[in-house]
Amino acid sequence: MIAADLRRAILEAAAPQVGPDTDPLLRPGPQPGSYASSLPFRLGPGQAAALAERLAREPWVAAADLTGPGYLTVTITHDALAGLAVRIARAGPACAASDALAGRTVNEKGADAGWAAAPDWPSARAALAASLTARLAAAAGATIIFSAERSVVPPSAPASPVPAAIAYAGRDAVRFALARMPPGGAAPQAAVIARHVLDNPAYAVRYAHAVAAAVLRWAAALGTRPGGFQPRLLAAPEELALLDALSWLPERVAMAARRGRPDDFAGYLEELAARTIDTMGTSSISSERLWLADAARTALAAGLGLLGVSAPERT
Repeated sequence: MIAADLRRAILEAAAPQVGPDTDPLLRPGPQPGSYASSLPFRLGPGQAAALAERLAREPWVAAADLTGPGYLTVTITHDALAGLAVRIARAGPACAASDALAGRTVNEKGADAGWAAAPDWPSARAALAASLTARLAAAAGATIIFSAERSVVPPSAPASPVPAAIAYAGRDAVRFALARMPPGGAAPQAAVIARHVLDNPAYAVRYAHAVAAAVLRWAAALGTRPGGFQPRLLAAPEELALLDALSWLPERVAMAARRGRPDDFAGYLEELAARTIDTMGTSSISSERLWLADAARTALAAGLGLLGVSAPERT
C-alpha cells in the first residue's frame, strides 16, 4: 500500500511536468521502508529538487533525497511502515487494489476456462497468462473489455498433459505453477509441484497463508485477539522485512499487469510467503504481532485470489 501511496504522491508533486499515466519506476531502496524512483531523469535539476522537497513535507515521509544521477530515494517513517499491519488487515481483499492503471483498457478474451484443456504447456501458460493479466489490471483500476473469443482445442490435437497433471498434483498447484511460468519457461512437472515442501513455490505460498492463519487461531484459543496497536513494538528485522514486502502489494499487481507478466506477481507472492514464514515462526502473540499475522494472511489471500488459487486456513 505504501508504494501505491508513494507513486500517487510522486505524480501529484511532479505535475504538470509529467502526466498522470507516467510510471515513476519505483524499486526497493537500501532498507525496509525506503523506495527509489528514476523519475528525476525526466525532470530538470530544479524540478527534481522541488519534487524531493515537496515529498519531504508529507507527514508519513521521513526523508526524500536525490541520490546519484537522476534518482530519488524516499524513506517513510517507522510508524507509517508498521501501521501497514492495521491498514491491510482492515482493508481485506481491497488491500491489493489501486488506481495505477485507471483510464486504461484491457481486452479479456475469456481464455481462463481453456487453460486446463490446452494442447500443451506453452498454450496453457499463454491462455492463463492472458486471463491473469486482465485480472491484475482490473485490480489496478483498468477497464476490462470482454470479448467472445475462446480458446479451442482442435479435435485432432494430441492428448493434453495438463489434465493429467491436475489429477495428480491438484488444480491449485498446477495453476500456480503455470502462473509463475515465464514465457518460454520449463513446463511444470506434476511430481515436483505436488510435493509439500517449502522448496516448491506452488505449496509454499499457500502454506504461508495457513501459517499466518494458524497464529491467529492459536492466539484466539488462548483468548488473545488483535487489540491496541503500538507501531514502535514492530521493530525486529524480520518484522520490518515482512512489512516492507507487504508495502509493495498493489504496486506489484500493477507492475505485472503493465508488463503482461503474471509470473512477476507470482514471484512477488513467493517472496511475501518467505517473509511470512520467517516472521510467524516465532512464538510471540503480542497484539502488534497478531495485527501483522492478520495482514500477512489478508495479503496472501488477496494475491492468491487474483491468481485464482485457493488460500487454505490449515496445512
